Amino acid sequence: MINASKIKVQYGNRILLNEVNLTIAPKDRIGLVGRNGAGKSTLLKIISKMQSPDEGVLDIPKGTTMGYLHQDMSLPKGKTVLEETLTAFSEIKSMEAKLEKLNLELVDREDYESDSYSKLIQKISDLTERISYLGGDSAEANAQKILGGLGFKASDMDRPTEEFSGGWQMRIELAKMLLQKPDYLLLDEPTNHLDIESIIWLEGFLKYYEGAIVVISHDKMFLDSVTKKTVDVEAGKLIEYKAPYSKYIELRQERREKLEAAYTNQQKVIAQKERTITRFMAKDSKTKMAQSMKKQLDKMERIELDVADTSAMRIQFQPPPRSGQIVVEGHNLQKKYGDLTVFSEVGIKMDRGDRVAFVGQNGQGKTTLSKIIGGMESLSEGDLKLGHNVQLGYYAQNQAETLHHNLTALQTMENASPPEMRTQLRKILGAFMFSGEDVDKKVSVLSGGERARLALSCMLLRPFNLLILDEPTNHLDMPSKEVLKQALQKYEGTLIVVSHDREFLQGLTNRVIEFRDGQLYDHLGDINYFLEKRAVEDMR
Repeated sequence: MINASKIKVQYGNRILLNEVNLTIAPKDRIGLVGRNGAGKSTLLKIISKMQSPDEGVLDIPKGTTMGYLHQDMSLPKGKTVLEETLTAFSEIKSMEAKLEKLNLELVDREDYESDSYSKLIQKISDLTERISYLGGDSAEANAQKILGGLGFKASDMDRPTEEFSGGWQMRIELAKMLLQKPDYLLLDEPTNHLDIESIIWLEGFLKYYEGAIVVISHDKMFLDSVTKKTVDVEAGKLIEYKAPYSKYIELRQERREKLEAAYTNQQKVIAQKERTITRFMAKDSKTKMAQSMKKQLDKMERIELDVADTSAMRIQFQPPPRSGQIVVEGHNLQKKYGDLTVFSEVGIKMDRGDRVAFVGQNGQGKTTLSKIIGGMESLSEGDLKLGHNVQLGYYAQNQAETLHHNLTALQTMENASPPEMRTQLRKILGAFMFSGEDVDKKVSVLSGGERARLALSCMLLRPFNLLILDEPTNHLDMPSKEVLKQALQKYEGTLIVVSHDREFLQGLTNRVIEFRDGQLYDHLGDINYFLEKRAVEDMR
């Protein structure tokens, strides 16, 4: 059991974590939730000993193993995917060498009744059991199985790790961690770089994981599937709920309503007592009684009402101009990068008002086709046309990273704004939670979530009747994702969304185009119908 007690972290005048306590039992399934910047990742770093608190004590039993998946992991070069993954078994190699040494020692022993002989037998038994638990006999098969579950193909196993993007390298690190089976598994946004199939596979794997899991995620369905307890990090405090995320939302609301009622009642009692004390203090005969009442009042345990962070984006897309009936039409489309064919001889047709989700494994061409439609990429072969009067807005998955670091938030908006919208810029920034002096902050000091909100705010400056959003929820916290979803549900134009967030896609689109093995498969209905139809849970 891990115990973190009275943990305090302070940056300048800001107290991030204020003497918080957290206990993680061996079989716990905990979801850490809260606003971006609330201190969730800091808490994981402290538990993993990557960061020391300013105050407080962390008690971790001796011999405890821990795996920590964070956002800034990088792999050494020079190994293939499989070779790098098999480094997870370096502990087994060491244990096997130790076991061999102990077995040799056993051969020469004849003191079968001694305590030292019994201890030697116990060591051999423990080591043998540990090697078996870690899968020493089937290391390579287990490695390939987990890599396959996370989306790697058989042909990827012998490719150098440096050929893969940061997101795929993160999957290799995750595979190594799952193979090592640490007692405590700490996961910071594990689904950020996973496609829907890999997320569902990971959910299934973690359901039967024997150790404890602590996870930070903005994926509601993932949290509901994996966790049984939710710890809310808010205003420097931790509040624990014995429920997964969706139930926690209900319990948090109930708790706040009860607390507000108790606070209101206590304030009435305090006000009444203060009036009585003031009245008694004016009479010499009742001064002692008034002083006694004041002492009692001072000793009263006051109910503190946390100031809830109710700030949220307020988004409303401009009414789109009317386009022709056919918005996008493409025939015999092919895209190649050198010898790599992303897709070949595919077609696409979208009518005015269509709302389409692009789904499929990473690397299958979702972003590539989005860029081609958006005019950011060219086709290798084929013909693709936009319809009459189509005015296109495009949000790339790395849109926030393309912002100029030396410009302020307001200057960024000014550069993107048409003249007629100049007077609205501060109002729009306010709707995206940039108020007061925030508009003068440089992009370089903004968090990932703030940059994502700034990039989205630039999209509201012009009206579009075809909106393409590539992973728009990356870096957004759950309240911001919900506000964006509500705004998109009211958007009257044609919509293409590339996303791996199932809850975000639910009720947002009426078609799903699946990218698989260089082909496009069109499914009518929303993401739930698609997942049922494809039975993704059983695919791997």
